[in-house]
Amino acid sequence: MPDDVRPRGARHGFRTRMSHAGRAGTKVHGFVNPPVHRGSTVLYPRVADRIASATKRYDQALTYGTQGGPNHHALEDVICEIEGGARCQIVGTGLAAVTVPLLAYLSAGDHLLLPDSVYGPARAFAETQLTRMGVETTFYDPTVDEAGMAALIRPNTRVVYTESPGSHSFEMQDIPAIARAAHAKGAKVLMDNTWGIHHFQPFRHGVDVSIQALTKYVVGHSDVLLGSITVATSEDWTAIRSTALAHGHYASPDDCWLALRGVRTMPVRLAAQQDAGLEVARWFAGRPEVLGVRHPALPGAPGHELWKRDFSGACSLFGVVFRPDYSVEATHAFVDALTLFGIGASWGGYESLALPTTGFIRRTATSGDLGGPAVRIHVGLEDVSDLIADLEHGMAALTAHRDEAEASK
Repeated sequence: MPDDVRPRGARHGFRTRMSHAGRAGTKVHGFVNPPVHRGSTVLYPRVADRIASATKRYDQALTYGTQGGPNHHALEDVICEIEGGARCQIVGTGLAAVTVPLLAYLSAGDHLLLPDSVYGPARAFAETQLTRMGVETTFYDPTVDEAGMAALIRPNTRVVYTESPGSHSFEMQDIPAIARAAHAKGAKVLMDNTWGIHHFQPFRHGVDVSIQALTKYVVGHSDVLLGSITVATSEDWTAIRSTALAHGHYASPDDCWLALRGVRTMPVRLAAQQDAGLEVARWFAGRPEVLGVRHPALPGAPGHELWKRDFSGACSLFGVVFRPDYSVEATHAFVDALTLFGIGASWGGYESLALPTTGFIRRTATSGDLGGPAVRIHVGLEDVSDLIADLEHGMAALTAHRDEAEASK
């Protein structure tokens, strides 16, 4: 952060840091936002200058565009500020942010532990690409405790992967306990921290590598694909950076610029969507059609105590489990009847979304049975009263579908 916006000894609040990080500062002549720097070839006035560049950023010669430019570097600095890390690598997608560290630490003959609730494409990568490489993957119950994790770790286990809460089913993981067990046996701890951005500080809880789908809350407008990989040590930085460069990972400077613009309003959006999400979650919890709400910040929800211990807030993505007397098809009718909730897989943008869960996720280490058909809800920036009115309409369609099905028997 520029010295002109940080008084000596001060630690600014999150909104202030997101407003000022990754830009030149206030006491400069020029525009508020940095320009977009597009380029492939890097020129030097003399050979000696090109050689000297090896001592600059990342301790590597910046000789080609794939090594990043001013927009990448500014965004990396901002993500480090959010995550509490030392170095960050920007990549083109959230999935790339998952695969690069896996490739960095795993080789033929190694063993990987993945939670059964992991992001679907991460599961697919392990079951296809890593299998072809000779890496064995074990899927584990995400609610495992420290002793249970220690029992799962083999002599050749190199990576313990975590995601808390889990995709679609929202299991909370005891990250500090898992990290203790992993580190005791020499394994690296990776975490998909997209749900917990800002609300969970990964490196304070034993995580070695934090993964973010910047597509979500950082960009905030559902129009850019980006990912980030953040680390706290030089050892991990060397592994991540070299792997990303060797595989040609790159992100457009225009997309990095859009992410920098998005992050300026992210604190306000996160706060507003957290409050709106909790209000909608409480509304669901009071409905007779609902068996349970899987929102970690909601008292009584699965994993709430872990959330309260480790997180400072929550995002606006959660699950709703309907009573078992409502069919999966009835929940589809519920979603189809909504007009303000789009049917889409991504989340973290300004728009609300609803996506059926049951029948669309795969579990192998756990049953995946939530007690009834489920729908994943993302609450955007619309007026909550309008969203609830729309959900009321969806509930009417849900019940009508059930009643029609019973009448036709």
